[in-house]
Amino acid sequence: MTTGQETHFTLWNIGSQQIHVSCDGGRIVSDAGLLTVRALEKPLRVIAGLANGAAAWQRTFMVGDSWVDGLAAAAAGVPFIAYRANPADLARWKIDPVVTLTDLAILPARLLDSIPRTELRRAAWNEHPIGNGPFRFVAHEAGRRWVFAANPDFPAALGGPPALERFIVVVVDEPTTKLAALTSGEIDFAGIQPAHAAFVRKNPALTVLDYPLIMPYGIVFNTRNPPFDDARVRLAVALALDRREIVDGYLFGFGSVADGPVPPGVPGYAPVRPIPANPDSARRLLGGRHIAFELLTVGSGEGALEQMIQARLAAVGFDVAIRQLELTAFLARVNSRQRDFTAAVLGTPGDPGLGYLQTLAELAGVRPAPDPASAQRLFRDSLPVAFLYHARGVQGINRRVSGVRMDVRGELPTVAAWRTEP
Repeated sequence: MTTGQETHFTLWNIGSQQIHVSCDGGRIVSDAGLLTVRALEKPLRVIAGLANGAAAWQRTFMVGDSWVDGLAAAAAGVPFIAYRANPADLARWKIDPVVTLTDLAILPARLLDSIPRTELRRAAWNEHPIGNGPFRFVAHEAGRRWVFAANPDFPAALGGPPALERFIVVVVDEPTTKLAALTSGEIDFAGIQPAHAAFVRKNPALTVLDYPLIMPYGIVFNTRNPPFDDARVRLAVALALDRREIVDGYLFGFGSVADGPVPPGVPGYAPVRPIPANPDSARRLLGGRHIAFELLTVGSGEGALEQMIQARLAAVGFDVAIRQLELTAFLARVNSRQRDFTAAVLGTPGDPGLGYLQTLAELAGVRPAPDPASAQRLFRDSLPVAFLYHARGVQGINRRVSGVRMDVRGELPTVAAWRTEP
């Protein structure tokens, strides 16, 4: 194989980012730029063997940052490329990556190569980023908005310049304020609460779009400490809850009952036995005890979901104190090294590779399972989380915008094709 001839392999990581490897041995290239490679001799021999001298050849790989991804790759029968994975974990689970990526190169070099790595988060580039997508950055007002303009040089092979001349992302956290801005025409899109969907649909200028997500919601227990270090107490909570009541009465049908952390239909989903609502069994497990605990949640106001949970648990012997926090304070307690919570209502953003199962298990204080199927059985048998529902995305949209499609990838995969009427 000559260095002037490139054979590209398509590598898919768990977030569906495409990475290409050039077989001249000099580069591993992604949309983010160059990747440096450790233990280069071994990957080159493997890559050269796979390529077999062909001028153009493709093979699927899995790229991940943990031993869980490595085991998933082995189960799928595809080579594993490790990105900053813990070497001790890889050795313990006998995972042998074909390539180990140590870091992303610092690009654009002309702006960042003179900045020490420890100062990168404070570099001016963070407030004035550049990119090569269909939109170019224009301005950022902290806590208010991001402004982007169409990139006239976006290649025709990738779809050409976007139809929109300008795209503005406005930061609005409070649901009723966001709804008011949508109905007044101040904004064209808004993520809305399911309870507001019927109101939005009554407005002839607006429509509602819902779409699938990988976003399981549940009560995450801190199994490190009482009372939820006791599996019987965790099971009592799960038996006391009526998930169908939540889907119908809180989500208004924009979701489905969750028996586990993975929605049916997602590759890798493993069916598990559902836990039915059974208050009598919950009472028997508690044996007449009355258990008090604090339930952390994000938000303010009435907290309809939390009140439904509180009422169901009170009926079997739990005294639940609801503690509503703004998002930053909530994450500071739940994600801190101290894990300063007893139980928390949490929605977990998922990924197609199901890597989030490891993160969720670690958050609850249980040892992660070696593969997604085992992880789903672990969640069912040990109950570190009482799952409630699988959410759907719900957006209110001004009808003057066309070409909109949203899916499990999120809100913006087709933004370059969006168009507006006057």
